[in-house]
Amino acid sequence: MTKVENKVCLIVHDGWGVSDVEKGNAVKGGDTTNMDTIAKDHSARTLQAHGLAVGLSDGLMGNSEVGHLNIGAGRIVWQDIVRIDVSIKKREFHKNKTILESLKHAKDTSGRLHLLGLVSDGGVHSHINHLKALLETAKEIGVPKTIIHFVGDGRDTAPRSSSKYLKDLLEFIQKEQYGEIGTIVGRYYAMDRDKRWERVKVAIDGLVSGEGESTSDPVATIEERYKKDETDEFLKPIIILSHKLDKDTIFFFNYRSDRMREIVSVFGLPDKPMEVTVPKDLHITTMSRYNAEFPFNIAFPPQAMTNVLAEWLAKKGLKQCHIAETEKYAHVTFFFNGGVEKQFEQEERELIPSPKVATYDKQPEMSAQGVADKVAETVAGGKYDFVMCNFAPPDMASYSLDIPECMKQQFKPSLQLTRLSRWTVYDACQKAGYVLAITADHGNAEQMINPETGNPHTAHTTNPVPFIITGDPSKYGLVGDEEDGEDEEGKGALADVAPTILDLMGLDKPEDMSGRSLLLRK
Repeated sequence: MTKVENKVCLIVHDGWGVSDVEKGNAVKGGDTTNMDTIAKDHSARTLQAHGLAVGLSDGLMGNSEVGHLNIGAGRIVWQDIVRIDVSIKKREFHKNKTILESLKHAKDTSGRLHLLGLVSDGGVHSHINHLKALLETAKEIGVPKTIIHFVGDGRDTAPRSSSKYLKDLLEFIQKEQYGEIGTIVGRYYAMDRDKRWERVKVAIDGLVSGEGESTSDPVATIEERYKKDETDEFLKPIIILSHKLDKDTIFFFNYRSDRMREIVSVFGLPDKPMEVTVPKDLHITTMSRYNAEFPFNIAFPPQAMTNVLAEWLAKKGLKQCHIAETEKYAHVTFFFNGGVEKQFEQEERELIPSPKVATYDKQPEMSAQGVADKVAETVAGGKYDFVMCNFAPPDMASYSLDIPECMKQQFKPSLQLTRLSRWTVYDACQKAGYVLAITADHGNAEQMINPETGNPHTAHTTNPVPFIITGDPSKYGLVGDEEDGEDEEGKGALADVAPTILDLMGLDKPEDMSGRSLLLRK
């Protein structure tokens, strides 16, 4: 087994960006004293966490999946949205073998194709342009009937923007003279990832059994819902077309996996976690791989990555532990490990249950202290060479809070507990001799009000994120932001976290990692 220079503990704050703007900045509005103290006493800088710096389209905000992939991989991981966008631009999408097989199956069997996914241009889970490309391809192939099952966003876009996206889609359908809207439901129901099967059942009962509000004018219906404060994420099923889906073809067009696993498993796997009616003999295709165990065809299979941080440490014979609460468990395991389910040798995992509440404004602190206590216990034991964890509250709680009231009261428990949790880990690391590294996967909580409109801003941001390392300041520091240079490509990014951690541990960096160490040895 390799001996390390320093044992390292990594905290990934979810949705904690850096911004000098005061208005709507819940991070500045909360108590960040210990973050400021740690940064002042040790070494701190910022990292790019959006757009091309993390493998997304230029200017696109980052997200939790992408952030953890880049942090764990130590390289820029080109995301599915970029791969799909390029394939559409080159007209390769319309010739994609798996897509064509799905559409031809629909044409040759029942004649009905169903397209299900999040409809917005948020770019985190899906993109409306990908749906339009599927409609174009289905029309070219000659699928007789294509029905869209519209999932409302409102988290990665403005909370009342689904009517806008629906109008855009209806205009496209009118122009193409092809396709129709079948059902509409919010992502709260259709895209659960916390085993809240009662939510998933609401979505499926609407999609399959027509249980919901029937309408011939879905735009007007959504706008009426807005008047009752029912925003996009929480739209209960709206039914425009209702019929059985038996023997039909269904294509799930979200490319991000974590929030598709539950609904797809209910539609396609024999074991159901609740009493629900699902269509028989469905032919299912997914845009990307949602789960390694799923037997469905995949239009854009994952790109293989070797020697991500977790794998590299395993090859060195080192022990590691990954810790998170339920909402972010996939991020410290599947995504951090390069998008694979595999648990590497001598890698252990700890899951802390997230609170069972409808929305996290009911308990905005979530299970941060439980995560912190487990990390502190793990660090104190000294068994592991590398420990990492995720603190979820800044991101998860900010989606559902009353803004701007959250700036006064509601968000305080979230940041207060995150602050205390961080200090719990910091204190444990200081006592046990671990170097603590602190960063975030993307921005969010630092911009909760749109500066131009004054309206709530629930989407992620393009702001940079913090990067702090502790340890003996006479020995270690970080290359400063001012040394990055003007050009975007030269700026520090999330891909640089893993190489910096390896440098702190006194380990060589694998050739596969294109990120650079930002460690400054004094």
